[in-house]
Amino acid sequence: MAQFDIIVIGAGPGGYETALLAAERGKKVLLVNGGRLGGTCLNAGCIPTKCMVRDAAIVSLMKDPEEFGVANVSFDVDFSRVVERRNKVVSTLREGIDALLKRAKVTVVEGFASFVDASSIRVNEEVYTASDIIIATGSESKSIPVPGADEKWVLDSTDILAIDYIPNSLTIVGGGVIGLEFASVFNAFGSDVTVVEFLKNIAPTFDSDISKRLKQSLSKRGVKVLTGAAVKRIEKNEEGQIVTWFDLKGKEDSVISSDILMAVGRRPNVDGLNLEAAGVEFSPRGIPVDDMMRTNVPHIYAIGDVNARMMLAHVASYQGKRALNAIDGVSDDIRFDVIPAALFTDPECGMVGLTEDAAKEKGINIKVGKSFYRANGKALAGGESDGICKLIFEAESDRLVGAHIMGAEAAILAQQCADFITLGATRQAISDTIFGHPTLSEVVLAAVNSVH
Repeated sequence: MAQFDIIVIGAGPGGYETALLAAERGKKVLLVNGGRLGGTCLNAGCIPTKCMVRDAAIVSLMKDPEEFGVANVSFDVDFSRVVERRNKVVSTLREGIDALLKRAKVTVVEGFASFVDASSIRVNEEVYTASDIIIATGSESKSIPVPGADEKWVLDSTDILAIDYIPNSLTIVGGGVIGLEFASVFNAFGSDVTVVEFLKNIAPTFDSDISKRLKQSLSKRGVKVLTGAAVKRIEKNEEGQIVTWFDLKGKEDSVISSDILMAVGRRPNVDGLNLEAAGVEFSPRGIPVDDMMRTNVPHIYAIGDVNARMMLAHVASYQGKRALNAIDGVSDDIRFDVIPAALFTDPECGMVGLTEDAAKEKGINIKVGKSFYRANGKALAGGESDGICKLIFEAESDRLVGAHIMGAEAAILAQQCADFITLGATRQAISDTIFGHPTLSEVVLAAVNSVH
């Protein structure tokens, strides 16, 4: 039985970054890798999709180059090259993680962990023990309980990254981050895309103003977006086409496509861990933890998607840091109420903090500022005038509490606003900050100055 200071189960961003930090602090670390280093984010999520987002942006630009004085352009999309580039990027990053782990002398074991007791796990018939264990097993795609949803030809986010062709037509069930990014990408590549979303707005975690404007933008680009539509069954017709039946405003309707993507969210990976043997409480919704990321068993922690607090890679990394700090008795100032998030559609969306609706639900009196990309010199110069910046200020303190942006570089601008929120910046303090000109960041300044 091999003894370690810390065992980390799962090698996604939360897992491997926590393992590296623990090793840096002088601990003997075991990292259990049940898949490919980097987890879902690197191999079947954040990174490969962003490669395709970049490819799609170039294709979209080439479709209308005359605006920039480029004429007589003819091109084809070589999807095999898209896949090749994507795989190369993923492979390069995975090799980099492997090198970092080796340099830090983190012991990596390939296989799936199963708890033997509260201090021991079994991997490939070998038993390992540690005084502290961090569970970082991530999540997997989930589906909806309707006839046909479990057919092999219904793709999930991992499956669609494995295809070697551009679908003629694509129905996407789910209008969240995953579904919308693939909708934007394959629309640019030439697919006829339809998004079927159960809720009244797409991108439901974003501010409703952003969601509504994004729907309009995607629709102008040719993506058909159906909201308030409840999928009832999925089947194939005699021609082998996929028929997705749904209820919309009390009427049954359908959309026919060559391919279908199920993108209705993710569920925590808790199966197979034998958590009962360790006495760890869990449910299909994940592993409950306190603010130190502790489970009900004090020396066992759960970080990232598996605790389902917020399923974002960067959140997993910082939760891992919080768990390690708890183990070491170190305090920190990590603000888990200030988490930037992005949606890499075309146009891009970024957000941080409270939405207007959330602020009102909490009974917070607010002031709202708005600005538009069409009034920004850099946006116009770059041919990127489609966008809005919406800022939420607490009325009493005049502090920024929320930022919601749709447009070019929205993710970066949301990060800038996250910095302001973390620092407790007031409207006056932001207004007195010098913003470079001409830059897209001036849409933030314009939104600040629009509040009266």
